[in-house]
Amino acid sequence: MNHVMPTYGRQPTLFTHGEGSWLWDEHGQRYLDAISGIAVCSLGHAHPEIAAAIADQAGKLIHTSNLYRVGLQEKLADRLCGLSGMDSVFFCNSGAEANEAAIKIARRQAFERGIENPVIVVMQQSFHGRTLATLSATGNKRIQEGFAPLVEGFVHVKYNDLAALEAIKDDNVVAILLEPVQGEGGVRVPHPDYLRHVRHLCDERGWLMMLDEVQTGMGRTGQWFAFQHSHIIPDVMTLAKALGNGVPIGACLARGKAATLLGPGKHGSTFGGNPLACRAALQVTEIIEREHLVHRADDLGRKIREDFARQIGHLDPVLDIRGRGLMIGIELDRPCAELVNIARDAGILINVTADSTIRLLPPLVMTDHEATLLVEKLSSILIDYFRA
Repeated sequence: MNHVMPTYGRQPTLFTHGEGSWLWDEHGQRYLDAISGIAVCSLGHAHPEIAAAIADQAGKLIHTSNLYRVGLQEKLADRLCGLSGMDSVFFCNSGAEANEAAIKIARRQAFERGIENPVIVVMQQSFHGRTLATLSATGNKRIQEGFAPLVEGFVHVKYNDLAALEAIKDDNVVAILLEPVQGEGGVRVPHPDYLRHVRHLCDERGWLMMLDEVQTGMGRTGQWFAFQHSHIIPDVMTLAKALGNGVPIGACLARGKAATLLGPGKHGSTFGGNPLACRAALQVTEIIEREHLVHRADDLGRKIREDFARQIGHLDPVLDIRGRGLMIGIELDRPCAELVNIARDAGILINVTADSTIRLLPPLVMTDHEATLLVEKLSSILIDYFRA
């Protein structure tokens, strides 16, 4: 009897170990991992330097409490602020927690401005987490179903639609929360000028610009953070997933006034920013920078998209091949969830999101040969699938 609560529709595969872009199951079958644990293991599986750093830190100090200074936390905060241009960091354990902190920052600003019923503008088809507040912010009614009453104070507008934002006249609006590229929404890449216009609108109206970079951050899109493609800086940014390469860690970064709103007693986390998680994250940032993996993500992602376009882009069921860096979506003209099992049986791990979009999130360390193998095998699977 399995005593794990059935909160996931789990596939039957049980992995025992991994190396780089590959995973092995209990029967010795090898799989090319093209989703990286959903954008988490960007440096691949069992990276020897990360494993060594975790083991070394575990032998020294795992946890003390945020009642005291945490040296590795301070060092990681300095590193992330230096890379992003932000001013301060709150550390937690997940993307949902990081987004909760962002929401609290927005509400705290509203409190200081005397706004009693603050509103945060969020996007349709977005995903921000599964806590009650982040679920309420998420633009997907299907995953909200059954959890009413939702948290008030969110208004949803169409993504990549500046006119929809400009049409908002509510004086209670205090912030906009959005993903620079929508992941769960189907790898939706906005117009190149969209984030710049959002930044201008926020400045004009006194709103906080808050970016959920939980999936896009840490080099995934070909910049350290996806907002850097637009040459702007948000007021608040959230991170998790690839920050620890599998070790649970989240971060909410802020700058300017937003960086001062959560003082002592206003927010906290028992495990957030503990020495073990911070040591892993510092090792991740060091490897990404030393190996030039941000640039690698940009180049390899472009090559993969171009190769898919040559292999299957002419097929009628393929509506679009899009993405940014190693965040890739192949949109089909039909629901295609069954492709996850078909591809797994062929030795490739993929994901389907928004019902009809194949989402690929390959590790940043994927080799050229592995990328070619991914394109050739998945293209062959799709061609057979369309013929069936």
